[in-house]
Amino acid sequence: MKDLIRAYRLYHKLMRHPHLLDEVRQVFLDGLTERGILDEGALTRQILELVADSGDEPGPETIHEYRNAAIDILFAQHFNDSDIENHINLARKRDAFRNLQRVVNAEGVTSADIRRALKELTSIPQGSLHLPPEEVEGVRVALIDHFISSQLPFIGIAKQYITLRDVDEMLDNSHWTPRRSGKIGGKSAGLLMARCVVLPRLSDKDPDIQAGVTVPESHYFSSGILADFIDYNRFYSLHSQKYKTGQQIEDEYGKMAAKVEKAAFPPDIMEDFRSFLGEVGEHPLIVRSSSLLEDNIGYAFSGKYESVFVVNQGDLETRTQEFVRAYKRVFVSVFSPAAILYRRDHNLLDFDERMSVLVQKVVGRRFGDYFYPFAGGVAFSQNMHLWTPRIRREEGLVRIVLGLGTRAVDRVEPDYPRMIALSHPTLRPEVAVQQVVKYSQRMVDVLNLKTRRLETLPYHDLFQQAPHPEAHLALSVVEEDHLASLHFRGQAIPLENSCITFDGFFAQTPFVALMRRILKKLEGAYGRPVDVELAWDDDRLYILQCRSLAGHEDIGQVTLPRDVASDDVLFTNRRAVGNCMTRDIEYVVYVDPRVYQKLRSYEERLAAGRAVGRLNRLLKGRRYALFGPSRWGTNDVNVGVKVGYEDINHALILAEIAFEEGGVNPEVSYGTHFFNDLVEARITPVAIFPDEPETVFDEAFFRDSPNVLSSLTADWEPSAEAVKVIHVPSCRRGQFLHVYQDSRSQEGMGFFGPAHAGDSAF
Repeated sequence: MKDLIRAYRLYHKLMRHPHLLDEVRQVFLDGLTERGILDEGALTRQILELVADSGDEPGPETIHEYRNAAIDILFAQHFNDSDIENHINLARKRDAFRNLQRVVNAEGVTSADIRRALKELTSIPQGSLHLPPEEVEGVRVALIDHFISSQLPFIGIAKQYITLRDVDEMLDNSHWTPRRSGKIGGKSAGLLMARCVVLPRLSDKDPDIQAGVTVPESHYFSSGILADFIDYNRFYSLHSQKYKTGQQIEDEYGKMAAKVEKAAFPPDIMEDFRSFLGEVGEHPLIVRSSSLLEDNIGYAFSGKYESVFVVNQGDLETRTQEFVRAYKRVFVSVFSPAAILYRRDHNLLDFDERMSVLVQKVVGRRFGDYFYPFAGGVAFSQNMHLWTPRIRREEGLVRIVLGLGTRAVDRVEPDYPRMIALSHPTLRPEVAVQQVVKYSQRMVDVLNLKTRRLETLPYHDLFQQAPHPEAHLALSVVEEDHLASLHFRGQAIPLENSCITFDGFFAQTPFVALMRRILKKLEGAYGRPVDVELAWDDDRLYILQCRSLAGHEDIGQVTLPRDVASDDVLFTNRRAVGNCMTRDIEYVVYVDPRVYQKLRSYEERLAAGRAVGRLNRLLKGRRYALFGPSRWGTNDVNVGVKVGYEDINHALILAEIAFEEGGVNPEVSYGTHFFNDLVEARITPVAIFPDEPETVFDEAFFRDSPNVLSSLTADWEPSAEAVKVIHVPSCRRGQFLHVYQDSRSQEGMGFFGPAHAGDSAF
């Protein structure tokens, strides 16, 4: 009787899906066969025996009826209720999958059709039984290509990790126009892939990562929205902007931005924006670029496009207008000089680049009028900054700051993030307490919810106005010749005698262990080094972005020549050294650090950066090196030369010279967008400390060599007096400059010698 009741219940479950009865029973039979209970042959024999014993006519209908009853009864006997549901759902998934497979491969199918078919499949409970991976792979590829990315290198990796349910979940958080589908773009694709690798649905899960790592709430606005915006405003001329000269692009960019700012989105898109903001509520947002090419494998586009914070406070109309302004700023950045020149340099100009947008809830909490996370930063799976042989390159590097991570990825002011080698998190490049304090973070980026702006505050002021409960993890107290970590929440902190070290954070949280494992997983998935933007708040690690890194070909250990005459040595360096053998440098562009420091006006210092950019264009195709004060690429002209990618992309060497009186360490930008530009453009960063013992620096060569600037151009800004151009062979009896560096020994030198007979650059 018990077996009959179980069979009766099973039959009622089957009748919920009458069109799938044969499909379900085949799944049941497969399950019975897998458990060794019976197979098709044994079942057929048993049915024939039962029919013969019953005296019924052994026709096809009778045999079919007996077969179904036998399968139902046997399955009810040997499988529990949960197993029954799983097997029924597997049959349902097979049916829905066949429909999805048909739809996704049909000619002229719409995105709405695909989404309906996908939702039909994913609305079925996932259960423990899955469709065969070899059958699903083709549909995964089609969905990734349609909604996420058409880049073949990305698809080849993503199809192994992004499941059908991941795509469906992404679509639930996506915004599209009914006129165009578009794709979610590169940054969104990289984030989605990182989540699927680190927090997988189907493969083995790491319990520590599952408990301590997450991705912030993210929403995807497809490239079709901005295509509609262009059509609605008849901005068709924007499509040809990329083919203009660099000067035209630069001259017209400001006017274009103003034109876009005044333009309107179609009414239905505006309603979608309002609906989105109504659902997300009054939580700060970051509107991030996610162009189709951005964060692609081999092309990161680091810092080329805009990301804009939106405080998102107040009435809906105010929030909508603020959101739209941010959206337009991100959109127009696809036409910026830096972005177009980057595409031109990488032979990507003819690609129909479209801008999608990734909108994320900002990680953090409110403290008074301020909103910020405990920490933000960027992590690298390969550590290129080996300041001691003890450090293991393959375990990675983290660049971390208190507050929003903007200060970790941009070069800002005379301020320093904490850099940690994940293989040895307690080791520092600095030794003495005075150096640790000098090269520490002082300013914090936060969102001011009252003024509705991104603001920068001294951490002393921030913690006095809005104390953070985890402040003890970030700060150490300076006590004469040592630093004392703080151990307890709420512990009194003498802010005037403190500095940001993160020593307590690394010792008392699982951050370092989590980062090691995450980076190893992501590098393994991509098959190449990666970087990850991150935030930490309320005991959780947030992944904000992930991309693969471009890299130089590994030229192995570099042997520095030992027979160079002392008169032929231009400089030596023993810190922040990466591998390099760059030969036959003909021109040196020199921004004299001493003269630059004497420039009094902001405009004079900006002129030096403009001069460098102009020379970069004039020297295109020539082998030249840039030497100047630290820091190149900073946003603060008081500590370095303000330049962007478009101003340095033709240089072979970018050297930062740090005289003691300058007071700024040439940190070489490890982990910043600027440093990624150097890597991708194959520019070698060089850090020179002339005042350190045993360092050679022939300042007289830079100071006394003739300035050939006037031979390159007759039209020059008088205010750019700090800049000169040296033609090396003319000053050195036909010799050229060669720069060798070896990362293993942390030794480097620049020296003069005859032209190299073979390949000049590695």
